[in-house]
Amino acid sequence: MANIIVPPDWHIPERLATPEWVFWNRRHFLRQLGFAGAGALAVPLAGCAKAETPETTSKTNGAANAATPSGAYLAARNPEFSPSWTLTNEKVAGRYNNFYEFTLSKDVYRYVDKFVTAPWRIQIGGLVEKPMTVDAMELVELFGLEERVYRMRCVEAWAMIVPWTGFQFSRLIAKVAPKPEAKFVRFETFNRPGQAPGMGQVPDYPWPYFEGLRLDEALNPLTLMVTGIYGKPLPKQHGAPIRMVVPWKYGYKSIKSIVKIDFIDTQPKTFWETLQPNEYPFESNVNPNLPHPRWSQATERMIDSGDRVKTQLYNGYGKYVAPLYAKG
Repeated sequence: MANIIVPPDWHIPERLATPEWVFWNRRHFLRQLGFAGAGALAVPLAGCAKAETPETTSKTNGAANAATPSGAYLAARNPEFSPSWTLTNEKVAGRYNNFYEFTLSKDVYRYVDKFVTAPWRIQIGGLVEKPMTVDAMELVELFGLEERVYRMRCVEAWAMIVPWTGFQFSRLIAKVAPKPEAKFVRFETFNRPGQAPGMGQVPDYPWPYFEGLRLDEALNPLTLMVTGIYGKPLPKQHGAPIRMVVPWKYGYKSIKSIVKIDFIDTQPKTFWETLQPNEYPFESNVNPNLPHPRWSQATERMIDSGDRVKTQLYNGYGKYVAPLYAKG
């Protein structure tokens, strides 16, 4: 039997820390994206970014987005989310993913070459005062970027620790101004069978993928809209160009490659809940005391080291989210 270990409280090596001087200011960031001069700020970013085609897509691990060179994605790490944990090996994290639109296996990076991620329009509407349709990079311009180190826990009982780059989702919520009757947020991803071969492998699934959160969950300061990882733009297998990260929930709640966000008044059905509601309920908080019907959730395996560690309630984020689920 594998030993149960708790990771020691060692510091992240100096080479992995993001020093303050590497934080790129707004003008420099835009210049690296290909925008010349302050006058470009008046133009929507979607109109300035070079459109990506399958021919311009990177052939190495599906990593690059045509409009966003990786050097532009260094962002200051939020000190509240800079724990002294050892980060998961970047290469392993990029080659062990679930993204069924591309494949049912973990080697998603092998199947993403045809996936076009720029430009990338996102429709935001429903019960809001200020609906909007924006490009993913326009949201970066609106809200800026920060880095946060989070645990990521899959429902399959594997885990990783990675540095995400993005912005707090509550800032976007404030921008669109939900109406009082809005109680939930529904998310939807792309529907492109010609670019995502996995969709043809399971044609009976209710594509495109869709997920949802309560509005108070979406407003929680942990909920992050993510455009980068390890100081670089999101690789396609991680959900390029923009995804959610909700670290106290199982990974399938953190929907990838978002194209639509709707604020609604009733609890939405979610993709996996539609298929297997007894295994993947709407809430899906990480809970070591609530086993999956087919396996225990008491421990998890770190994908790079193979260490088996104890699972923490709410994935260790109880101080931020436990009040959301306190019974009144």
